Amino acid sequence: MAQTGSDWQYGYGADGVAVVRFERGEREGRPWADRLEAVDPGADPAALVAFVQTELAGWVVSGPVRLGEELVRRGAAVLRHGHTMLRNLTDAPPPGGWAGWADTPLRNGLRAVPCDRGPEALVSASRAAFGPGHPDHRTDEGQDERVAVQRLAELLSGQVIGPVLPSSSLVVDGTDRVVAGAVLTDRDGLPWIAHVFRDPAHGYPGLGRDLLRRVVAAVAAAGGEEIGLAVTEGNRARQLYTDLGFTTTDTSLTVIVP
Repeated sequence: MAQTGSDWQYGYGADGVAVVRFERGEREGRPWADRLEAVDPGADPAALVAFVQTELAGWVVSGPVRLGEELVRRGAAVLRHGHTMLRNLTDAPPPGGWAGWADTPLRNGLRAVPCDRGPEALVSASRAAFGPGHPDHRTDEGQDERVAVQRLAELLSGQVIGPVLPSSSLVVDGTDRVVAGAVLTDRDGLPWIAHVFRDPAHGYPGLGRDLLRRVVAAVAAAGGEEIGLAVTEGNRARQLYTDLGFTTTDTSLTVIVP
């Protein structure tokens, strides 16, 4: 059914005509059709849903919200309702330029360090940042730290999205304990904020904003023209990203097809 073409894989119907295209990956231990879309924009939505149900049964599928909602009505399980956000780094620098963001001070005796530590050093603050009630809380990680360590290891090794960029940064306290971090990766040439976290127990309001200013400025200083991220619907950080100049460019629903 699926055949590779350039950076896309295509799904073909019985008549040999391409019906969908997507980027192939793996998620939740299943094959993942990311950024799935109809090859023909005028295709019958019901036929598209039927095709996905038949040809991608058991897959994780990320695509248009209307497609995801219809799949949910037919028994699919929601994994994420997310928004892609981008920030232009050349046309709209912050007031005073990027140097002001790069020099954002960290308070409470914290300091920024390179993101060159193993997943075990990040896991405590990362898990605390996405506790119960957070839209990105993962039950399996909350129950088993080893699962969280494994996911962080895959991210830091470049297996999930792409190689980790030097503009990534961790924040440590006076005991050298990681309390926050922003892991940036190369997503097909686009700098991507893959994981940003802050231990809320540390009691530093605004730490996430300060850290993001620093890493975004680092990408701009390295010649980056744009930076992106994905945020889950209902995550209050979306307003922070908007305040920092990010704009929503796409919305998708990720589901597990039964």
